[in-house]
Amino acid sequence: MAVRRKILVTGATDGIGLALVRRLASRHDVLATGRRPSGEPEQLLPGGVLYTVADQSEPEVAARSVARALLKNNWSRLDYAILNAGVAYAAGPGQETAAAIRQTLDVNLLTTIALAHTLFPYLEKAGGQLTLIGSVSRKCEPDFASYAASKTAMHEFARALREEWRGRVRVQMLHPGPTMTGMYEKAGFDPGWTRHWFIRTGDMAAMMEAAIRAGGSPKTLSFLQYFSGASVLGRTIR
Repeated sequence: MAVRRKILVTGATDGIGLALVRRLASRHDVLATGRRPSGEPEQLLPGGVLYTVADQSEPEVAARSVARALLKNNWSRLDYAILNAGVAYAAGPGQETAAAIRQTLDVNLLTTIALAHTLFPYLEKAGGQLTLIGSVSRKCEPDFASYAASKTAMHEFARALREEWRGRVRVQMLHPGPTMTGMYEKAGFDPGWTRHWFIRTGDMAAMMEAAIRAGGSPKTLSFLQYFSGASVLGRTIR
C-alpha cells in the first residue's frame, strides 16, 4: 500500500503550484499556501487539500502563518516542502521602483529563507526534502534584473543549506524554463512569439514531480528535456 506523504506547496493557487497540487492531492496529504483569502482558493484546489493564507511579501508573517497551519492540522513532520511562490516585475535598468525591488526580494528570497528555517524541524523529523523553485532566468533575463538576482541568491542559499543540513534534510534546487503561466502578464511583459516554446503548466508540474522524486540538485527543467522525453520518467512522489 502506497504511503501518503505530508507535502507543503507554496504559491499553490495559480500556475505551476496549482498544477502540482492537483497532481499530488489524490495520493498525498497536501497543505497549500497562497495570498488569496480563505474561501476563494478552495474552489480551485482539489477536495481534501488544506489551505492557509501566507502572503510572502511579509516574510516573518508568512513563516508564522505556515507554522500555525502545521500546528492547527496536527502536522508534526513534513516529507516534502516545495517552496514555489514567486513574483516578478518587468522594467529596464534604473526603472524599477524601490517598492517593486523590495517585494521581489521579500517574496522570492527572504520568505524562502524564513520558511526554510521554520520548516527544518518538521523536515528533519521525517528525513524529508526541501525543494526550492528557481528559474532559468537567474542566468540573465533582460528587463528582469531583480527577479534574476533573487533567483541567483536562492540558488546559492540552497547550495549552502545542502552542506549545513547534510545527513538530516535533503535540499534540492529546481530551475524551470518558460512556462505558460500568467506571470509574464502580471509582470507587465509580453514574451511575443517565444510563447510558442513555453511548456504547459501541467507538463511542467509533471517534470517537477519527477525531478523531486528522483532527487539531485541543481536541475534545469526545459523544453529541450521535455521534447526529448528525458524528463518524462513516470516518477511520482510515493
